[in-house]
Amino acid sequence: MSLETFWFILIGLLWAGYLILEGFDFGVGMLLAIIGRGRDKGETNTRRRLMLTTIGPFWDGNEVWLITAGGAMFAAFPAWYATMFSGFYLAMLLVLVALILRNMGLDYRYKRDSDRWRAGWDAAIIAGSVLPPLLVGIALTNLIHGVPVDSSGNFTGDFLTLLGPMSLLGGVTFVALSLVHGAFFLALKTAGSIGEDARRVARRSAPVAAVLAVALLVWVNVHTGTVWSWLVSSIGLLALVGALAADRIGRDGLAFSGTFLTIGASVAAYFLAAYPDVMPSTTSAAYSLTVHTAASSHLTLQIMTGAAVVFTPIMLLYTAWNYWVFRKRIHTDHLAPQTDPLADVQVGTH
Repeated sequence: MSLETFWFILIGLLWAGYLILEGFDFGVGMLLAIIGRGRDKGETNTRRRLMLTTIGPFWDGNEVWLITAGGAMFAAFPAWYATMFSGFYLAMLLVLVALILRNMGLDYRYKRDSDRWRAGWDAAIIAGSVLPPLLVGIALTNLIHGVPVDSSGNFTGDFLTLLGPMSLLGGVTFVALSLVHGAFFLALKTAGSIGEDARRVARRSAPVAAVLAVALLVWVNVHTGTVWSWLVSSIGLLALVGALAADRIGRDGLAFSGTFLTIGASVAAYFLAAYPDVMPSTTSAAYSLTVHTAASSHLTLQIMTGAAVVFTPIMLLYTAWNYWVFRKRIHTDHLAPQTDPLADVQVGTH
């Protein structure tokens, strides 16, 4: 395997890791609008506190995967990074703005004891949980469909160019998968009425997500698929069916693992279908950027590989440790009077 191919695979894994891990907390953010409502303002605040507490130890660490994916693209494939991030500039800017507002909401909603204050920040969290998977899904799907790129590697379209039928389907599909993923996460992490409500939402929304995923992955593979991308797509779709079956028998962990695998397999299918292209050109196939034409020098890739061999296991071990420490289910009885969501769980007492 060449270093160019190795880094293409690693970048695919980083994007998959981002959409898997950030996907469930995006889903929890979306669900504030659906199952975060109580009979009165007090119950609504309690339910939303509990929901946000489930992702409190994880969401900021999950965002590191996005930064790492972008940084790896910049270092390993500078031509790919330059074309994608300049051509998709407005979409990426909207992702950053949405993430900033969402993160502010996660921090600032607790700073004032006011229903109106919290409602405003909750709206920011909800919107900031919908836009990123939508726009990232659109961006990644455009890497399969192709975009207008000239002989100099410059993107020659505009924002509306990115909003084709396949790309929009990709964005909506990743939003739907994130919603189901978040619902299964809440079912796994909470006890009581919120967990039951999350299961009901998952059972109703998972079939819709499955239909969207089937349509998207079939379209992607018919457009530019390989034997491997078809195989991985099939695994992802079977995993979603398995998640529904596991939920029916009360196996929340298996249900969450199913959507985990579905999102990961979907991203993997994208990269397998695209290879060796990293930025296919709809202007002319001769103008497409590939893993070989867009890559950094061999020495740069060697240095990066050495760093990745050392630091990637450390990152994975820390991530696994963090999820292990905060693995217990929580209930509204566990909520402490503090306003800091990271202090809401009385760890180790239950």
